[in-house]
Amino acid sequence: MFLGSGRAGWMTRWRSDDVSRVPCLDKRRPRTDDSPGEISPGPPHPLAKSSNQGVGVSLDRISRLLEDFPISGRMGRARRLAASRRARIALNAVFVSGALAAAALTILHFVNSGWPLANADPLLVVAAGILFLFAYAFKAWGWQRLFPEGQRPKALTLAAAGGAASVGGVALPGRFDEAIRIAVVRRLPGKKTVGFGAICLTIIVVGLLDSAALTPMASVAAAASHSGGIQAGFALVAASGVAAAALVLFLPRIARLGFITRWKVGRWLCEHTACRRSASQAWVLISVSWALRGLAVFVLLNALAVGGSFTLALAFLCATAASAALPIAPAGAATQAGAGAAILIVGGIPKGEALAFAIAAQGLIIFVGAVVVAAAGVWALTARFRPSRPILT
Repeated sequence: MFLGSGRAGWMTRWRSDDVSRVPCLDKRRPRTDDSPGEISPGPPHPLAKSSNQGVGVSLDRISRLLEDFPISGRMGRARRLAASRRARIALNAVFVSGALAAAALTILHFVNSGWPLANADPLLVVAAGILFLFAYAFKAWGWQRLFPEGQRPKALTLAAAGGAASVGGVALPGRFDEAIRIAVVRRLPGKKTVGFGAICLTIIVVGLLDSAALTPMASVAAAASHSGGIQAGFALVAASGVAAAALVLFLPRIARLGFITRWKVGRWLCEHTACRRSASQAWVLISVSWALRGLAVFVLLNALAVGGSFTLALAFLCATAASAALPIAPAGAATQAGAGAAILIVGGIPKGEALAFAIAAQGLIIFVGAVVVAAAGVWALTARFRPSRPILT
């Protein structure tokens, strides 16, 4: 192979066995996580060329090139603009205005139509609210198991994140509540060692475990339904839950596959994925949370004298949870209330009572979430203004 260019105009003949004697072209072992001190191979030499396959570029070199690829100027300016103080103030103003508008419309609706819980049994309503509160707690404990043991946030922080997401769902479109969860986890006091990517990964896994926890409930609702379309819908929810459970349990093994760990994202996933034991514990705790929610819905059905069985309560819960899985919805709480009211109407409940119950159930969940957020806010203020203890030497 003849290669030559330059000011002197010289040409040099390279043999295939001479390439191995160039220092930057020697074959070194790829860097692994078990040998962090190993020197990673340098950039490819411009004169290196395989005698058999022409110009061969490995996937490792491509991945290193993508890692070092600089951010363009436009992307940098957009990132600085999004992180500026004015942009945050404008975004918060939009969210607060939407929340106030939704609250005003809700108050006007209840003033004209009446409060759905006006004629309800107060003791049963309180019992349903306590069950919803325990459901928030078990969901937070399950979410906590998905973080590394030394980086787990407080359970109250995670419960407040769930409560803030339910409150924000009144005005924000569907899937925007995930941004609220991330913001609450990062803002409340506690361990700040958890990165943004780790929080996003745990939220995704929690969503998969939610689907897995709904599998038995959807199966019962599908077996008790007499409509073919409703049975098919609940069967799809149950099948999705089985697939989600399998993905969560095999995710650590998938992350350790060779063709995944050779990429930087794959190595990061291998380091931050919860082990099978922690994922199983989270699955059990999140399943208890959904079981408490189903019991709370059943108690609330009896509190409002709507009637219905525990199977209907499970169907209502599965319908509201399935509607929350939509990529974008007009408003999270409104979409869930509409789906729940629809399944009650199919179950034989009159339209007015079904709609009133769906609104009452969502209102009670949001109220309990607001209580959790208020408790977390008081705890955060107390921790901030508490005088630091002197260190005894």
